[in-house]
Amino acid sequence: MLAGRRVLLTGAAQGIGRALADRLAAGGARLFLTDMNGMRLAETAKALGAGSAPADLRDPEQIAGLVAQAEAALGGIDMLISNAGFARGAMDGPCSAPDDLWQDSWDVHVMAHLRAARLVLPGMRARGEGWLVNVASAAGLLSQIGDAPYSASKHAAVSLAQSLAIEHGDEGIHVSVVCPLYVATPLLGYDETDDQTRPHDRVLTADDVARSVIDGLAAGTFLILPHPEAAVFAQRRMADMDRWIDGMRRLRREAFADGPPRDLTELHRRI
Repeated sequence: MLAGRRVLLTGAAQGIGRALADRLAAGGARLFLTDMNGMRLAETAKALGAGSAPADLRDPEQIAGLVAQAEAALGGIDMLISNAGFARGAMDGPCSAPDDLWQDSWDVHVMAHLRAARLVLPGMRARGEGWLVNVASAAGLLSQIGDAPYSASKHAAVSLAQSLAIEHGDEGIHVSVVCPLYVATPLLGYDETDDQTRPHDRVLTADDVARSVIDGLAAGTFLILPHPEAAVFAQRRMADMDRWIDGMRRLRREAFADGPPRDLTELHRRI
């Protein structure tokens, strides 16, 4: 299904994005890549023979320019994979996070998906086929301790993907949302070649996630769960929300028992 597909992939220079780029290229897809890290983006694009342009996806004008460049380079876009994301943490609770962190989270994790989809959809609808893939997080299905802006915006990303699937599925548009739990990427403090002992066996590699995404796309799956246990956790959360919140409070008390974690990396290792 990938051979010859024209793919615009965001957040492509490292982590899950780079792993996806590798697997897409190996499957014969034609790629146009973007990332804020221009140097790493150029290295990735050169290694894969892909087109590329750096962009800050908080800026609607840069998104418009990016999509125009990708369409010009590829002759159209068959698949949009909105993978770009970040996490800074808000260890003192939702109200401790400044407005600019909340706004950046909303712009990158929700509006960038929407703005890019808005631009590529006309061509997909005209051809009667296309793929929109939003890389969110299991935080968008569950609860995230220590980073409310991340968790809330990822919930919105999942909801947006559902709406895209409902509204455009009958037009031949395939929509998927990807919700991994723990992944050994720079976002959680791992470097690209990190072989240290991981804190628990639920930590997957970026390539594990990329493989799950490719398999999910081939199967036409909407909700792609690289960690299948996330579905069980989500069911428990919905079955008894009060019990779920009590359990998360207990987990937070345990994680903060020796004082607030310095950052998300330390919090991740405590949990």
